[in-house]
Amino acid sequence: MTTVKEQEAIQKQFQERMDENELLNCMRCGFCLPSCPTYIESGFNESHSPRGRIALMKAVVDGVIEPDEDVEHSLNLCLGCRACEPVCPSGVKYGHLLEEARDIINQNKKHSLPVRTVRKAVFNGLFPHQNRMRTITGLLGFYQRSGLQNAARKTGIMKLLPDNLATMEKILPAVPTMKEMRDRPEHLPAQGPKTKKVAFFTGCLMDTMFLETNNATMKLLQLAGCEIVIPKSQSCCGALHGHSGEKATAKEMAKRNIQAFEDLDVDYIITNAGGCGAFLIDYDHLLKDDKLWKERAIEFKDKLKDITEILVEVDFHKNINLRLPHQIITYQDSCHLRNVMKTASAPRKLMQAIEGIDYREMKDADRCCGSAGIYNIVESEMSMQILDYKMEQAKATHATTIVTANPGCLLQMKLGMEREGLSSHARAVHIVDLLLEATGEEAVIK
Repeated sequence: MTTVKEQEAIQKQFQERMDENELLNCMRCGFCLPSCPTYIESGFNESHSPRGRIALMKAVVDGVIEPDEDVEHSLNLCLGCRACEPVCPSGVKYGHLLEEARDIINQNKKHSLPVRTVRKAVFNGLFPHQNRMRTITGLLGFYQRSGLQNAARKTGIMKLLPDNLATMEKILPAVPTMKEMRDRPEHLPAQGPKTKKVAFFTGCLMDTMFLETNNATMKLLQLAGCEIVIPKSQSCCGALHGHSGEKATAKEMAKRNIQAFEDLDVDYIITNAGGCGAFLIDYDHLLKDDKLWKERAIEFKDKLKDITEILVEVDFHKNINLRLPHQIITYQDSCHLRNVMKTASAPRKLMQAIEGIDYREMKDADRCCGSAGIYNIVESEMSMQILDYKMEQAKATHATTIVTANPGCLLQMKLGMEREGLSSHARAVHIVDLLLEATGEEAVIK
């Protein structure tokens, strides 16, 4: 519960930091309402819509209401999917407003000791340090390979966890060994005629828990004729920090990444995770108050491209024979890949080029699946409600393969399939893993 003193501090910061012009850009036309999952799933509650949340922010700025628990709850219940932005006729940058508001509240509200401890451990002690990410992931790998996982399941220890967390434990990918996570390349040659020279943003979770998908990404780039540079000094993109009210740390991580990539003389910087890509491409806004770094951030963002976009650009799907055993495939858009990076057609072109597949478009494929970083943990009830709707649409396609382009989406779809009893005859897969499978190659990089 926020105290009167905390509310006064929050209100003052809202008045000083919130972009009032952006708040006033909202015409309250309602075009955003049909695109907002939380507005729909809350029974059309206006305070859980984009325009409703903007109205709350404006009311706090104007001193009409206090920034109390109801305001905070409304902002926290937002997925941050940014589906409202492409449909907004005024071009309101809702995502920027949301991140600023959350940061103000978080920095001026005193959290309980357990919450402070967890936040510090995660945001400061873990994600900015890739060696620690490897250690934690390595412990998870030990748990999976040592027999502890089977023992925990047989003894019923998992039943002590909330249902969705216990189910999440079942669908985690097989974690690579510490040696595999440490032995990462810094440069890879193109295979065949060279088309582009690119740098690869490896990410934190992607280069640990989802390392095989990163390997598949680099293999696809090589097959597409790309020379690849992988700077060791890169770090986590900072998305989790930026979305959770830890903007100061996010800025430091942004600067580290800009510095790691800016002198590489490459055509593009490639990402394979929609959530990371969307935050990276917003670095210029994150650093807008620092003239020097903003200009460097613009140069950085201008080179960003999703893996599917570059594959289409170099005609990978036309030059490489892609074939799979017959299967029905559908695609779940990554919200940030579609709404922020504006990438929607490239993944579909690549999938539809695979011989042997029956591609079926899912209804509302562009609606968030409810993952949204750690949203499915901190706002579990709403997340599962959104996921249930998503699984209804997936089942209607009769797909045996659900394809995604973001690790969070992938885990969420696997969670939904497990909840619906679909895992025995259907699978969820990242698009690069599917494409590499269709080439007949293995994710062996050299």
